Amino acid sequence: MTGPLVLFAVVCLAPSALFWCALRVPALYRWAARRRPGRAVPAGPPIEQLSADLRRVRRQLSGYPPGTPAARRYGTRQAYDELLATACREVGVDHQLAALPEGINRDLERLRVEDSLRQHGLVVS
Repeated sequence: MTGPLVLFAVVCLAPSALFWCALRVPALYRWAARRRPGRAVPAGPPIEQLSADLRRVRRQLSGYPPGTPAARRYGTRQAYDELLATACREVGVDHQLAALPEGINRDLERLRVEDSLRQHGLVVS
């Protein structure tokens, strides 16, 4: 008499137990991964995404037609400089983009940084 009763209980409870485990295992895995020592967490976006963003913003900056508002050009240049600074941090290149005011010196620093990033293997153009 207890055999069919135990079988009935297993058949009724097994799906619920399996679904509960399926919901808890990913959280348990994330918890274990966070506690694992020596795992480096990247500080910024993936380098491939950073390179693609640099190329996109550079293309956009050089493709503005005459008559484009100065505020748009300035904003795009600032976005490009921020992307360059992030790329420099990820690759380990020194830069002075934040310290220089807008003008020829900053443009020259931008060119120097682009060349340094190319030498480190990051495709900018």
